[in-house]
Amino acid sequence: MKNIWILTEEFPKKEVIKNIIKKVCSEIGCTAFLDPIHVIPMLEEEKFCFTYEVTGFRSQAFEKVYLKLVSGSSSFVDYLVFLQENMPNITDTPLLLIEETKTDDRESRNTGVYQRCTKFISSSFRYPDVPKVMLYNLKVPQKTVPTKTNIFGTRMLKTLGVEIMGKDLDDEVFRPFSSVDELMQYKNHMRKAPKGNIPIEIEKTADTISISGRLIKSDSLAHDPNIGALSIICATLRKLGWSGKIEIIKHGLEQRHIKAGNKFVHVAQQLGVSLQGLTLPGEIKSEDYWHYEKKGEKIGTIFMHVAIENFTRGFSVFDNHAGCEKSYFMTVQGDYIPLQKYEDREAYKNGDKDKIIFIPDLVLNDPERLISIVVEGKKYEFRFKGIDELKGYDAFEKRYLKKFYPSCKIIRTVVLYGSHENSITERKVGFLLNLDGEMVLGIDSPALFKEAVENVKSFWKISNE
Repeated sequence: MKNIWILTEEFPKKEVIKNIIKKVCSEIGCTAFLDPIHVIPMLEEEKFCFTYEVTGFRSQAFEKVYLKLVSGSSSFVDYLVFLQENMPNITDTPLLLIEETKTDDRESRNTGVYQRCTKFISSSFRYPDVPKVMLYNLKVPQKTVPTKTNIFGTRMLKTLGVEIMGKDLDDEVFRPFSSVDELMQYKNHMRKAPKGNIPIEIEKTADTISISGRLIKSDSLAHDPNIGALSIICATLRKLGWSGKIEIIKHGLEQRHIKAGNKFVHVAQQLGVSLQGLTLPGEIKSEDYWHYEKKGEKIGTIFMHVAIENFTRGFSVFDNHAGCEKSYFMTVQGDYIPLQKYEDREAYKNGDKDKIIFIPDLVLNDPERLISIVVEGKKYEFRFKGIDELKGYDAFEKRYLKKFYPSCKIIRTVVLYGSHENSITERKVGFLLNLDGEMVLGIDSPALFKEAVENVKSFWKISNE
């Protein structure tokens, strides 16, 4: 019987997994009964086998739901979803491609749409016929009146066939574009960029469309909002039937900035887009779209996060796992707030670099013991750097934990991944997940860590009896 396999770079959020299961059912025309979802680290002989099993559902169309961490190319979508018996390999074709975000244009006009667009375009080159979904997992109220940027970006996504889930959209406002001229007219009537910036403007002649847009940042081709915006504009123009020349102008780049493998260069090559005055590489660099994650520090922090939220009463109030989307901070009242980057933004801009707020990888709450646990994640070989970085969280704790969880004692600890070591001598290290899947607790490991590990082991011991 077939199983659902979810491959992701992200921390596996229960509400997102539930929506993925619902979408699979919708896609294949089946029904599933869903209870509270749980994510279970799978053990063999008391060792983690680097696969998670999802429980809390029943369906006649599939037997199991498994989740594995992967790493993707620079424009990898958040979730690849497969429906097959065995663990996917790189040559298998997914059932769904899903990009998930918590960001609405209430917080950011660009991040909510444009910075996600390149992922859908790149995945379309590899999987042209696989359905694509933009899933909004909103934690703050949706903005009542959407910005023009959001409308423009969403209409282009819909023109490219991307399904939007998790937002209430007016189908008349957010309708796909019907022609090149309609897209150009809408974009060119949007509010202009502030004076001194290069606005994105579209001009058309008989055989050429020129699009202005700055792509230079920090002396490289790295202007992410414009990379996303220009990528999806070009892809949508092609989708609407434009077969003539498309040229990016006023980009600010020099030939030395053009490198094979850059995500925008790759998109431009695939879509037949040129950069004014520059030459793109003739050969399109090919690389695997994804591979199973085996090296990153987040393997350890995500394991502990999952174990605590599924096997104890503890929970995360903030997570920023390496390479994953940063969450909001959850207050004791259950409200979600975005974190500030600076104690004093003006002082920082004027040269006082001590005003930055250093952000941990994970913050856990132990409600039974009234303890807040601030976690720094590192690979084993960088454990001493992680211990040193624990010293930098005074501003974060003062601004957030002491304010919103004043009754909780605060402890700081390091969570590691890597090596074949089966013991920890550094007192500031609370947990090590080694390469063999052994779960190693530290000398002063938080009680919540011990409880989580013991309960995971007990679950599989009882299950196997």
